[in-house]
Amino acid sequence: MALQAGAWALPPAGDIAVMRPRAGDDLSALPASRTVVLTGFRPDQDYFAAQGYRVEGKAFSAALICLPRSRAEAWAMMAQAVALVGAGGSLAIDGQKTDGFDSALKDLRGAGFQLGEVISKAHGKFVAFTAAPVPATWPAADTQVDGFITRPGVFSADGVDKGSLLLAAALPADLPARVADFGAGWGYLSRAILQRQGVKRLDVVEAEKVALDCARLNVPNPRAEFHWADATTFKPERPWNAVVMNPPFHTARTPDPALGLAFIRAAHRGLAPDGVLWMVANRHLPYEPTLKTLFRQVEEVGGDGAFRVSRAAYPVRTK
Repeated sequence: MALQAGAWALPPAGDIAVMRPRAGDDLSALPASRTVVLTGFRPDQDYFAAQGYRVEGKAFSAALICLPRSRAEAWAMMAQAVALVGAGGSLAIDGQKTDGFDSALKDLRGAGFQLGEVISKAHGKFVAFTAAPVPATWPAADTQVDGFITRPGVFSADGVDKGSLLLAAALPADLPARVADFGAGWGYLSRAILQRQGVKRLDVVEAEKVALDCARLNVPNPRAEFHWADATTFKPERPWNAVVMNPPFHTARTPDPALGLAFIRAAHRGLAPDGVLWMVANRHLPYEPTLKTLFRQVEEVGGDGAFRVSRAAYPVRTK
């Protein structure tokens, strides 16, 4: 709509960065040969790469920011976009009103940006503007939280989430040799796992690159192997003896239990015959029936009124 209305005039040459689109987003209005998808979320990158889009580029003349919910992450993306296109380059923001679009407009105006016409459709909004210097507080910066480094946009950037605390407390003093941390985030559970006796190798699996970069800093241990990957499709070199996970259950704003179920199935596939899954999840999520179908032993070993910590052992193999 913005292109058709003339509210965003693309430069005649140069790559166009589309920053953090989500799988399924329609980018067909942009010239495919010039469009480069930039995202740190591995499943989204894999999706757009499979559609034929480049995921690396240079000499950007324009950038489209797909607005995130986190205000700090939005600032960081705006700063990154300005750096990509340079002063005078063409920028645009596309997002939902419910994700803070109006706050982003206020921030841009307050920083001195001259904004074009705002295009609205249902809850979606769009605005184009010209790149200019951003406030010094906008670029992404490390934050120290309880002895860990976090960055804007990572899950639970302001502190350890309650589920991970409960899961770490429920882990035994000894763990087996080969362990995986699925959806490891910035590394809280990975550090807790490596403090247990017996662990010789830990596969740290995380789909969000910024979070994985934090985990590398937070878990400087030679026994840790870091993987920027989708945990639901990741395959180990050899079966794991244990998997530890606090799986996500949201895609965007909508709760999606299917995501956690995919984590459970991936853990089941990757575990050795005597392997054990340790996981935490909100009590209202429907994971117990699947655990009992896929594992011979399932028991609750911790939690509180909101969270359940489960231990599931001996994966069931179908012939």
